[in-house]
Amino acid sequence: MMNKIKLLVAAFFLISFASFAQSNDQPLKIGYTNVEYILLQLPESKQIESQLKDHSTQLENQLKGKYAEYETKLQAYEKGAATMDATIREDKEKELMGLNNSIQEFQRNAQMSLQQKEKSLVDPVITKIDKAIKDVAKENGYTYVISNQALLAGPEDGDISPLVLKKLGVDPAKAQQQTAEPAAAKPAPASTPAKSNTPAKSNNKKKN
Repeated sequence: MMNKIKLLVAAFFLISFASFAQSNDQPLKIGYTNVEYILLQLPESKQIESQLKDHSTQLENQLKGKYAEYETKLQAYEKGAATMDATIREDKEKELMGLNNSIQEFQRNAQMSLQQKEKSLVDPVITKIDKAIKDVAKENGYTYVISNQALLAGPEDGDISPLVLKKLGVDPAKAQQQTAEPAAAKPAPASTPAKSNTPAKSNNKKKN
């Protein structure tokens, strides 16, 4: 989950650096912060992870049900194909192909559903962080605020992350000291892909 969030955060940085007008008598003041780090400190981070995990589990269970149905009917087909009437055998093969196509379509839709769910959960939090950064910058006279990931060197007092966390209601003293990613939500269910061809097609050569 957090790997995908990094992409959203990157997009945030491209369009939303906090910058402010500089008067002639105001010296240039640059601050820096890390949106990923701030995001991980917010209670919303765990809520997002939990909701994505639940959503992914629902999709996986639905896919497993579809795949179980496919396997059951495939095994029945393979067991009886040799003695089936040609018309019945053809109908069974069409049914299997339809189930296979349904599974593949579900996998594609599940990926999209999970991505849309993630975006809908993350975007409001990123917007809130964006506002907090800009508020802190204005209140403390920062001309620019940049990502510390692009910072090669800088003074410790240029890090506005503690101020942003306070603005968001998080005690900086209790913030995590590391930015290790939490257990990510499982990717959209695609762990049991359907077989692309009807395995029993070789039986088509058999005659009743």
